[in-house]
Amino acid sequence: MARQDINRAFEMAVFVAVVETGAFSAAARRLALTPSAVSKLVNRLEARLGARLLQRSTRQLHTTPEGDAFFVQCKRILDDIDGAEREAAQGAAPRGRLRVNCFVPFGVRHLLPILPEFAQRYPDITLDVVVSDAVVDLLEDRTDIAIRTGKLKESNLVARKLGEDAMVVVASPAYVARHGLPRTPQDLPSHNLLAFNFRCQNETWPFLDGAGGTVHVAPQGNACVSDGESMRQLVLAGMGLGRFSCQHVQRDIAQGQLVEVLEDYNPGDRELVHAVFVGPGLQVPARVRVMLDYLLEKVKLG
Repeated sequence: MARQDINRAFEMAVFVAVVETGAFSAAARRLALTPSAVSKLVNRLEARLGARLLQRSTRQLHTTPEGDAFFVQCKRILDDIDGAEREAAQGAAPRGRLRVNCFVPFGVRHLLPILPEFAQRYPDITLDVVVSDAVVDLLEDRTDIAIRTGKLKESNLVARKLGEDAMVVVASPAYVARHGLPRTPQDLPSHNLLAFNFRCQNETWPFLDGAGGTVHVAPQGNACVSDGESMRQLVLAGMGLGRFSCQHVQRDIAQGQLVEVLEDYNPGDRELVHAVFVGPGLQVPARVRVMLDYLLEKVKLG
């Protein structure tokens, strides 16, 4: 149990000030303390943690790897404390900056179209939206909610399932006219299979093998891209075959701009979509709660 005379939040605030200002003297001025008091407090913090957080020299001050990790956690905790106090003082009204990170197809098809109504409902929330297929660290990136696909790894994050969707392989009529349709998965090596240039959970395309099993094909082609929407544009342009969630390309299929490939060999695998946020143990701010509830209300996946 922590000693009752240790104000850990104050220690964190002092440590954060030292890292952000780069010097004990500058941190002391920010906090209206003496440089000696700041130095003693950081020394006491390091002794209590049993870890060196800062490397000091006569001219410079740097964080150690342990200090870097502790700084990120401290910033998050102090922000949560500030947010909790503001919400309590203001009747827990949803307000403040809300940073949401989501992968490109979901952002284009689902998130961005529903944000205007959310902004009308909660005018005191400032939206900070990042649409990217790159996976971020929520703490380091100071992200409140991340929309992610696939099976989640074990972590201290909490996830709400938004839905799931079937996967399809598609091509454009122009590509089919030039190269024909593959009739079995064994025909795929002679086709241009477009891939992603980042490491993802499913790096191969699964197909039924006709004998009750599954065969996996590694996509190999003359181009790779950073996100699903870029992949869609290349497939629409007739460059090759791509694999997508149905929601991403169902409109293109309905309009005849894309055709499904190897339908009889589709194993019926589905892609899970979750809203991920930090917890438990940290208070979930009202601005995060209302966005999570709004996503569950508005997002309709197959």
